[in-house]
Amino acid sequence: MNFNWLAILVAALSTMVVGFIWYNPKVFGTAWMKETGMTEEKAKGANMFKIFGMAILFAFLISFILQFLVIHQFGPSGMVGGPEFFETAKPSYKAFMTDYGDAFRTFKHGALHGFMAGLLLALPVTGTNALFERKSARYILINGGYWIVCFTIMGGILCSWPA
Repeated sequence: MNFNWLAILVAALSTMVVGFIWYNPKVFGTAWMKETGMTEEKAKGANMFKIFGMAILFAFLISFILQFLVIHQFGPSGMVGGPEFFETAKPSYKAFMTDYGDAFRTFKHGALHGFMAGLLLALPVTGTNALFERKSARYILINGGYWIVCFTIMGGILCSWPA
């Protein structure tokens, strides 16, 4: 298993596309602004280059780790110690990868695991932070929902693109 850096990058950038739609005032943007206390004036005073740059970096990090959850073949490759040990691995590893190297490598399968990661990882993290910040359930649903959708799409992209 090799890393598909282009798939990781595209998955990371997909969060920007989802965000532009999700946080649009006609979708959840107005509700999000109300829940966060954000105003047009505050938004205009922000360093958008820094915000979007860091958001892309963080999404890239998420994409990198998410591939290990959505691509099952990383498990067996890790069991032999990684790519540098593929040639010296036992014949059973080569036979397994020949038989199952492309198994479950679809957008649909990756989206399923991405959805589960969003629901069971991103939503609880978002929700926990929001609870301590005294944010509303609506805030949790808006932001948690965003990450569930993002993880779903990211998982689909990562899993369906060959390494």
